[in-house]
Order: sequence, then structure tokens, then C-alpha cells
Amino acid sequence: MDNFIVSARKYRPTTFNSVVGQEHITSTLKNAIKTGQIAQSFLFCGPRGVGKTTCARIFAKALNCQHLTVDFEPCNECDSCRAYNESASFNVYELDAASNNSVDDIRSLVEQVRIAPQGAKYKVYVIDEVHMLSSAAFNAFLKTLEEPPAYAKFILATTEKHKIIPTILSRCQVYDFKRINDNDIIKHLQYVAKSEHVEAEEEALRVIAAKADGALRDALSIFDQIVSFSGGAITYKQTIENLNVLDVNNYFNMVHHLFSEDESAALLLFDEILSNGFEAQHFIAGLAKHFRNLLVAQNPSTVRLMEASDSIKQQYAMQAQNIDKALLLRALDLSNECDFNFKTSNNKRLSVELCLMKIHANYVFIKNKAATKVRQSRE
Repeated sequence: MDNFIVSARKYRPTTFNSVVGQEHITSTLKNAIKTGQIAQSFLFCGPRGVGKTTCARIFAKALNCQHLTVDFEPCNECDSCRAYNESASFNVYELDAASNNSVDDIRSLVEQVRIAPQGAKYKVYVIDEVHMLSSAAFNAFLKTLEEPPAYAKFILATTEKHKIIPTILSRCQVYDFKRINDNDIIKHLQYVAKSEHVEAEEEALRVIAAKADGALRDALSIFDQIVSFSGGAITYKQTIENLNVLDVNNYFNMVHHLFSEDESAALLLFDEILSNGFEAQHFIAGLAKHFRNLLVAQNPSTVRLMEASDSIKQQYAMQAQNIDKALLLRALDLSNECDFNFKTSNNKRLSVELCLMKIHANYVFIKNKAATKVRQSRE
């Protein structure tokens, strides 16, 4: 049986162009290589799983590549690139600061900086999770970072920029990586699914992207999990079942019940959702998001703000047509308030039920008020 390689490693980008969702970073790094204006040190910061370490490795490889492509990408064929790809390069040194954060570790690194590169232009040091360095280690690193040899380049990566001391920040070019949007994650998952000969429904991939919360590595890990669960074909139903995600149809049905005369049906649906093992706060947060999407769907120019497939957007647009904007705003305010106060409530189920009854009562009040105005105008 072949050794299984997780998708996050198997499909890890090896060129700048294959990095997902960070074009503002990759284009700047390629331009720096093109113009030869390469700083002494770089700080890559941003959320987890968005490509910081990946970009650091590609940049380190490109700096010493002997035959860069016309687009200033590493060729992956020269001696330097092959040595790096085989983890045999003497000119790229990686340090995990999470487990090597003492003064002695940094002193050892500083000693290595004195040794010139072998058969290459630069010696590159990639320090991951640099915020984990101790204060003494940071201080021991300062002088080398400020005045390194011309051949030494430092690439620091961190998820917690605020923990980096100002004296380190002032010596680095800072690159802020952003969360990867759902559409970019979905496109990449579709590419991986095609490469792995896996049939995947777009709605299922959208659920995975939403669950990953902007982290491509998390999305690929969830993708592997769902493939194992489903046996090679990813469906929307299997995905929400495995990830314990509420089907969006529950929210469409809930809104239908709330904005009709059938208040009891809304309470019964909420009871069914709880009986299926979903948390009340998870439901009320999702309901608030649903009301927000309905508001967005009322105006064609703001529909693009909604992260959903075209078919789901049409469902939102159809439901939003029949609901007054004032009702939606009040419902959104009530559900958001319930979500905000949920943790401090002693009776959490009652808090959500009370929110649902208030939303329905507001609907009844406005409806009766409108009916009264019509009756008075006829009289």
C-alpha cells in the first residue's frame, strides 16, 4: 500500500504563481528579485494556513536559482533548486522558533551566519513562528538582523505580529498576508478534486471553505477528511453531516415560519435542530447571518457581497422579495443581540426561543398596523 500524503503537503505550491489568494505578496517579491532590490530581512505575518511559510520557501529558493524563468520564478531544475527540493541545500536554513526559542539556539544561528554560502549568492534563514522567541533570544538576534553580511537574508514568519518587539519590526520589510476568500479556496479544491479523480459538488466545497475560515491548509485537511468519509465522491449532504453543519434549508424554513402566522412551527423546528445535536448558539449565529444575507439579496448591486452559489443566491432573492426591509433589520438586530448575550444567559434555550417569539411578534405587529391603515383609508 502506497504511503498516503495529505493534500496540504502534496499540493503545496512550489512557484509564486501557484500560491492561492496572495497576489499582492507574490508580485512584490518577484519584482524585488527582478530589480535586485532585496531587503536584509522580511517579516511575513497573517492568519494560519494562508501561505506564509510556503512563500518564504519559494522566495528562498528563487533567490539562489541559477536559471530563473522569464516570470522570475524558480526553475526547479538547476542544482540549487534541486538541492533545496531534496532538503539537501546548505544555503537555506530553517528554524522552528516554537521549539528552538532559547538564547543558545539564536547564538548557534548567529555563528552560522558568519559562514559564507557554498556555490550560491545568498544564504537564507527562514525562522517560523518567530514570536515564540524569548526576550533574551530577540535581543541576541538584534545586532545580526540590523547589520548582517551582504549574503545573509532573513525571512521571519509569524501568526502573532503584535508579539514581535518594535526593534525587530523596524528592521524588517513587513508583508501582511490576508485570509483567503471562499471563492479562491473553492477553485483550488476543485483543482485538487480533479487531480485526485474525486467528484465534488460545488455546494459541498463551499461548506468546506466556510468551515476553514480563510485558511487553505485547513480546507485541504477537511477535504481529505470528507473524501475518507464519503469514499471518493463528495456530496453536500455527506459534507454537512460529517462537519456537523446546519443545512441552509433549515434557515429558509425558519424564516418562512417566523414571517407567517405559524409561530409554533418555528419553535418546533428549533426543537428538532437541538434534538439533532446542534448547539443553540451555532443556530442563532447562523440565523443572524441568514437575515444579513436576505438584506443583501434585496438589492441586486449588493448580492455579490454574499458568499453562496448562484442557486442559493436565487433562493435568498426569492425569499427577500416577500419581506419588508424594516422587518429584516429588526430580526437581524434581535438575533445578533441574542448571540451577543448568549454566554451570560442562565437559560440558553429560552434565550433563543424568546428571540424567535420577539421576531414573530414584531412581524404580527407590523402586519396588523398595515392592515389597520388600509382599513382606515377605505373608511
